[in-house]
Amino acid sequence: MKQSVKIAVSGAVAALGVVLMLFQGLVPIASIALPAVAGCLLIPVVAIAGVPWAFGCYGATAVLVLLLAPDREAALIYALFFGYYPALYAVLGRIQKKPLRVFVKLVIFNCAAVAETLLAFYLTGIPLETISFLGDFTVPVLLLLANIVFLVYDFALDGLIATYFKRLHPKLSKILQGK
Repeated sequence: MKQSVKIAVSGAVAALGVVLMLFQGLVPIASIALPAVAGCLLIPVVAIAGVPWAFGCYGATAVLVLLLAPDREAALIYALFFGYYPALYAVLGRIQKKPLRVFVKLVIFNCAAVAETLLAFYLTGIPLETISFLGDFTVPVLLLLANIVFLVYDFALDGLIATYFKRLHPKLSKILQGK
């Protein structure tokens, strides 16, 4: 693929991702859904331009989102996990043994989830003790539920990528090649 096409696709996806994250101010209940959807925009960048371009696109988008997004927590969720995960998904797909691949994905997700939670509490000044509605079991239960949701997201991302390659990629490739 030509360098100009890679730049154009990456720029368009970065701009679309930022715009999507700016909608977070209009739909406050979408603090997790919009970062996940904005991250999925990297799928065409990975397919057309490659993984390095996807990480570059993520970097540009993450900086703009952190500067401009109205919801700081949603911006952190995007920057610390959902923004780069579709590009990382392509890299982790090279791990042949599925149990090891799932384990690595879970480790990365848990590190990102803990980092996001600690940063969110630090930036907002809310003490961690305020989320103790289940007593001592609150954090482990929430982390377990987050891991289940992540596994569902990972499975859904797999289907979304397959659908993209089956339906959209051939058409998009023809358009981008000028045929």
